[in-house]
Amino acid sequence: MTTFWILIALVVLVGLVLIWIPHFRQQKGLAKAEDVRQSTNLALYKERLANLELELANQSLDQTEFDALKAELELSLLQDIKQGGKASAGLNKNSRSLAWPLLMSVMLLAVTAFMYHRLGAFEELANPPVANNPHAGMNPEQLMAQRLKMMEAAVAAEPENSQAWFSLGHAYISAGQYDKAMTAFDKVMALVGTYAEMLGPKATALYYKNDQQMTPEVQALIDQALALDPKDPSTLLLVGMDAFFSSDFTKAVTAWETILTSDRPDVDREALANAIATARMRMQDSGAIPNDETHRPTAQVSELTVTVSVKPELATQVQASDTLFVFARTTDGERIPLAVTKVKADAMPLTVKLDDSSAMSSDHKLSGAKVVDVIALLSKSGTVRPQTGDLQGRVASVKPGEQIQLMLDVQVQ
Repeated sequence: MTTFWILIALVVLVGLVLIWIPHFRQQKGLAKAEDVRQSTNLALYKERLANLELELANQSLDQTEFDALKAELELSLLQDIKQGGKASAGLNKNSRSLAWPLLMSVMLLAVTAFMYHRLGAFEELANPPVANNPHAGMNPEQLMAQRLKMMEAAVAAEPENSQAWFSLGHAYISAGQYDKAMTAFDKVMALVGTYAEMLGPKATALYYKNDQQMTPEVQALIDQALALDPKDPSTLLLVGMDAFFSSDFTKAVTAWETILTSDRPDVDREALANAIATARMRMQDSGAIPNDETHRPTAQVSELTVTVSVKPELATQVQASDTLFVFARTTDGERIPLAVTKVKADAMPLTVKLDDSSAMSSDHKLSGAKVVDVIALLSKSGTVRPQTGDLQGRVASVKPGEQIQLMLDVQVQ
């Protein structure tokens, strides 16, 4: 029987190798081609930018011309990247899809299973011996006790391991051993210093020890933690939870929203959002806030819908070959472009959308701005630099999420 198992395993292994290796080679080749294309585009961009900087240094260009040409060069790079992505998507679509090797693998495994069913010990395979489970028959309390023993053994072996003590402290809270939890967090602070990350959990342990009562000792720990870090998640969670249980839903929402809007990576944002929604519902039920559109929470929107039209007196200046650039930029002195799109001006009016997918830089996006200026340029030459005869329009101080009407009402002289 062992020989038969080995034979089947070899057949399956060889079959899978013959099926998947050509597929992975093809995918690797496509990825390599895409990398080469992107590297070439980036190299050309850097070379052209260096030439522009050299012309600026030689005073062949003034700063305004340099900025306009640089923006045009960046826009061309963005268009090349988008067009390359579409071409790669088409190439991947036309290449051998994943369905073929998957189908072959399933057929191979099905044939192998059929052979074993007909020739092998199928009954033994269908009723394998049950492996010994060291946790079989244990209830949650017994499992927690075993986990605590393991963690206690770990800190006994490495008494200077602050992370082990910190994890043990949280485990003690879960097990309801609050005195031991506070001792563990004190040990962590003795090793690494006093931080809000330890004071918050210690305050939580003391809070539960006192039957979920906000005693002066608990409040003192909370005040100390928030003085060190006003956005500490563990402390604000406790503040929000106590406020919620005390029916102070406004305070609970404020505390939880402070966590939600922070940049802390180890936060369960979905759970916080659900808790905030529950607190808001309680506020409405209790009459703390009115249930109308003004007071309902709204999600942050990072998209602009722009309908571009042309002034009737200038309508004869629009041609089908013209190129329309629409972009949003910051309103401060730097006026950094945040989103840009380029379309053919086949007909007016037309509607375009600006969002983070049309950002020119990963560091500057529409979602990060509160107010922007929206500018449209109808270019005869196909470049973003305004030239004589081009049409321009602008709307200032627009909030992301709005739908705006923008008219091309100025002809560049």
